[in-house]
Amino acid sequence: MDKSMALTINPAPENLLQQSDIAVWQDIPTAVISDDLNRTQTMHAAIKPVGPGMDFAGQALTVQTMVGDNATLHYALAQAWPGCVLTVDARGHAETAVWGGILTAAAIARGVRAVIIDGAVRDVAELRESGLAVYARAAVPNGPHKGFGGTINGDIQCAGTIIRPGDLIVGDADGIVVIPDDKRGALLPRCQARIAKEEDFMARIANGESTLDLMNFPPPEEIG
Repeated sequence: MDKSMALTINPAPENLLQQSDIAVWQDIPTAVISDDLNRTQTMHAAIKPVGPGMDFAGQALTVQTMVGDNATLHYALAQAWPGCVLTVDARGHAETAVWGGILTAAAIARGVRAVIIDGAVRDVAELRESGLAVYARAAVPNGPHKGFGGTINGDIQCAGTIIRPGDLIVGDADGIVVIPDDKRGALLPRCQARIAKEEDFMARIANGESTLDLMNFPPPEEIG
């Protein structure tokens, strides 16, 4: 790498959770979390898993890299802790892949839980078979450059959402939601209560009740 290019590596966040505290979020749908965060904290709709069955929860190891460059991602993996979610602001660039099969193998060896790329990936068939949860904006064959620098474990903007190192990230087939550290404690019981309420709704629907009654809609003449 050209020594003149700026690469900033900050320490890993100090607020790392026990895996048991993270695991409870694995079963909370992102839609439920978003609803209880007032429909906020979700990444752009273009960020989707590269294959099915890639649900995850984990804490963010944040990366900002230059357009079309992935040198910072190699350095970031050297800082990765088991269970982290490599969360990458690749500037939304969709024409050059910054992640592929080699980095996926390295991430698995480091115990990374998931990878989110606000940009492009390649080697999609390998990624789908790897067992690592990988989310991205696009897939393209073009490979990356190396050596333009970036930031590791700093505050970033990824797919329209501010993310700080250690923020809890949850992903499923609907997309990605980000839980700021200061909101996590009060959020979990609200999400669990919402899930219980929705399960009750499903049971009542199965027994013939109308969604109009369940949600207390007014008579149709009062709408509008």
